[in-house]
Amino acid sequence: MFAFFHGILLAFGLILPLGVQNLFVFNQGTIQSKFSRVLPVVCTASICDTILILVAVQGVSLILLTFNWVKITLLVIGFLFLIYMGWNTWNYKPINNINQPELASVKKQVVFAITVSLINPHAILDTIGVIGTSSINYIGHDKSLFTLACILVSWCWFFSLATIGRLIGKQKKFSAWIVLINKASAFFMWGSAVYMLYSSKIIP
Repeated sequence: MFAFFHGILLAFGLILPLGVQNLFVFNQGTIQSKFSRVLPVVCTASICDTILILVAVQGVSLILLTFNWVKITLLVIGFLFLIYMGWNTWNYKPINNINQPELASVKKQVVFAITVSLINPHAILDTIGVIGTSSINYIGHDKSLFTLACILVSWCWFFSLATIGRLIGKQKKFSAWIVLINKASAFFMWGSAVYMLYSSKIIP
């Protein structure tokens, strides 16, 4: 069971820091009128993380990232999507009428969740560099338990994050803070986009 608990601690340590993906899931939990409307985002983010973990453990992505152009392409695409998502988050207006449509359609929510999960170079590199490398220490049944633990942490985390957002969002007067939270989230997305390029040495 050491491999299983190792996977839990490792995955939790990677997913805990505040990032674009976590912010998006949390924000959806606070603004949606029903928890069922947050499920597409939660499931999409969890499935995307599951794919990244499986790919990292199998080592396929390690081969792909040996090619520098693949890394640069991921960084540029990730930068553009972060700018776009920040703009949409910045311009979000609170819903005052219960009959008004939600922040985004289910399709748009899923697309956003995919972009912040899969088109996120830092998340990809962290998953590959940490989980992928750590999985090399295990074989057979131990590797399966390690992988399962990482995946379970991901699913439980996103469900918990959306639930907490939902509970906070139901508090009185919280709607007045939604605009400020989204403004801060937008700045975080734009800052992450710039830092991503800066740390990759693409821009001076």
